Amino acid sequence: MGLFEILELICGLAMFLFGMNVMSDGLEKRAGSKMKTILASMTSNPIKGFLLGLLVTMVIQSSSATTVMVVGFVNSGIMTLRQSIGVIMGANLGTSVTSWILTLTQIDGDTLWIKMLKPSSFVPILAAIGVIFYMFQKNPKRKDTGLILIGFSVLMVGMDTMSASVAGLKEVPEFQELFTKFSNPVLGVLVGTIVTAIIQSSSASVGILQALTTTGTITCGACVPIIMGQNIGTCVTAMISSAGASKNARRAAIVHLSFNVISTIIILPVYTLLDSLAILPFDLDNIKADPFMIAVIHTGFKLIALALLLPCTRFLEKLAFLIIKDDGKEGKKDQIELLDERLMNTPAIAIERCRTVTLTMAEEAFSSVKEAIAMINEPYDEKKAASIRESENVVDKYEDSIGSYLVKLSSLSMTEEDSTESNKLLHLIGDIERISDHALSIVGSAAEVHDKKLAFSAEAKMELDVLISAVNEILDITLESFKNNDLDKAITVEPLEQVVDYLKEKLRKHHIKRLRKNECTIEMGFIQSDLLTDLERISDHCSNIAVCLLEISHDNMDVHEYLNHVKGGKVEEYNHYYEYYMLKYALKSENK
Repeated sequence: MGLFEILELICGLAMFLFGMNVMSDGLEKRAGSKMKTILASMTSNPIKGFLLGLLVTMVIQSSSATTVMVVGFVNSGIMTLRQSIGVIMGANLGTSVTSWILTLTQIDGDTLWIKMLKPSSFVPILAAIGVIFYMFQKNPKRKDTGLILIGFSVLMVGMDTMSASVAGLKEVPEFQELFTKFSNPVLGVLVGTIVTAIIQSSSASVGILQALTTTGTITCGACVPIIMGQNIGTCVTAMISSAGASKNARRAAIVHLSFNVISTIIILPVYTLLDSLAILPFDLDNIKADPFMIAVIHTGFKLIALALLLPCTRFLEKLAFLIIKDDGKEGKKDQIELLDERLMNTPAIAIERCRTVTLTMAEEAFSSVKEAIAMINEPYDEKKAASIRESENVVDKYEDSIGSYLVKLSSLSMTEEDSTESNKLLHLIGDIERISDHALSIVGSAAEVHDKKLAFSAEAKMELDVLISAVNEILDITLESFKNNDLDKAITVEPLEQVVDYLKEKLRKHHIKRLRKNECTIEMGFIQSDLLTDLERISDHCSNIAVCLLEISHDNMDVHEYLNHVKGGKVEEYNHYYEYYMLKYALKSENK
């Protein structure tokens, strides 16, 4: 094998790895929204977890990516360690799909249909279609499809290039002797482990092995231990990823490693013993390996491993706890830290996680502001006030954490749908945080009333209760519309916000009238003014959230244009709900 053949091999390997990466990225982006649905079905049932891992890995063509994702899920608390075991096992089998795709390079025949199945026949067509889709189509999904086709084409060309570059090795006796040494099971496992650990992809290392088998000098018996080692080597990515994660996340990576190591420890000696005793119905040491046989051995090993260990998920869980002991020092993680950066490897999943944490942030903020509003009419409670202040600090941390995470995500390649969702969340967290700020201000007003021993007049209290009821309803509607992405609910927020504005002005005018009649004090008027401002601004932020949800659904972020449109009486639904809420929250004093 001369210099030019070595350079050709390096070129083929580079194209193979690049094509696999491009195809994987395209598949991941193309299936982003579907993956959210798939992952919503996560369950503690190991069989369903296995199917989940199998399906996701078949979609994104990388067991390493799936396992890193699982480590992130466990670290985030989305998935328990027990749930992760079935998914990891499914990922192990899912990655065998690539080896079967690569067997297409060995299709041979004289008929037209057989010739068309050869990659050299259809890959140029796929590459041309992929380039047209990627360069000339504006539809993001078609561009992603183009990326998949381009990646697949480059991968297959890389495979052919590697096969051609090593073709001369069949005449080299040293090469044959090298693989004779690999028949030593331990050495074969080590080689497979080290090579796969270096390139961090069992699919890629199996592809390289398939290319080498085209020389016709490698036996299936020599490949068996190498393939087992490749399954161990692929665990390196997850092990590296778990560094610095929670104990359960590290245990998930240990489960991945244990599964492959234990299956090798059990299967390899049994295979070696049966082979040496000539009990097996076939002699793999005398069967020449080819890409098809490699795919068979690769998949067969995984299926046997699953048959042995799928019923032993509890044993793997206990083993992980034995290896990484729980010293009792690790308490409950702060939920703000649950935005695990490992999930950024799959932006669609990271965005969905951001939405979940943003919803938790909204629930925290809305709950605290409703508690603060309730303190206006209740005896002042310092414990409640302290709880609301702590809640506001938590919401601030949520905003910082989610905002930073989304900014990092924005630098990654995302689908248009995910990019839109990211922009929406960035808009929402600001308004949610402002709502919690007003909770603090309301608590301050309640404390002032308590400290100065002040009280609202009966009429002022009655009117304020009407306004509070309206604000509580707008908070409920806004949270529900965001939680369920309910646009019908979101439409009702803006007319209710206008009613809140109307009530605020009426309450101010009524206070001035009472002040002139000496029925209220100036000092109490200042406090009432602050409360009215806080309540009105809370409803403003609710309006911003609802309008953002509506505008995003129409791919438009011009909030001011939308508000001017509806307030101008151009939307019939707005007028209907405005009249409804005006009647619902009419002041009794207005009817006198």
